[in-house]
Amino acid sequence: MNNRYSFIGGEQGLWRVLEVRNISGEGLAPVERLNIVNDAITELPAKSSWILQGFSSNVRYAVREEITALQAVQPQLNRTEAVVSVLIPIKKSVHWWEMAQDERRAIFEEQSHHTAVGMEYLPGVARRLLHCRDIEEPFDFLTWFEFAPEQTQAFDELLIRMRASQEWAYVEREVEVRLERGDRA
Repeated sequence: MNNRYSFIGGEQGLWRVLEVRNISGEGLAPVERLNIVNDAITELPAKSSWILQGFSSNVRYAVREEITALQAVQPQLNRTEAVVSVLIPIKKSVHWWEMAQDERRAIFEEQSHHTAVGMEYLPGVARRLLHCRDIEEPFDFLTWFEFAPEQTQAFDELLIRMRASQEWAYVEREVEVRLERGDRA
């Protein structure tokens, strides 16, 4: 399987867009639907407004114990009951990227407890992190979350906790795209 993904915002796709919310920095154009393609797309398809692309890669800030714990509880994507999703593109500041890896790890985990907080919401909220910075995309990361409707409140709590962390002081651009699978009402 290809490790590249393209998220195409427009008039077509499995996911119906409920809201495109600008959290910080420049937003994205509102769209009706989101199509996800497991490949790189080089041209904007007809009736589309934007493409965000990323690739899956190795875990960057977790240590072996954290990776093992995550793998034990992280559910697969595309579960039948997971008809709600949220795409969150994020760009961090130049200051973040100028720090050494161990300095970023200290903020990410020792101060913000990113992995530990995220694990509290597993297996209800599944996620996939894609990297974009190295392929000259407008964001550094694309985070895709999927969950059942009854997990929405838990997901919202997760977002509040993450955005209140020290790590988020380095986020300069963030958009939240809320979606539902298919034509659910």
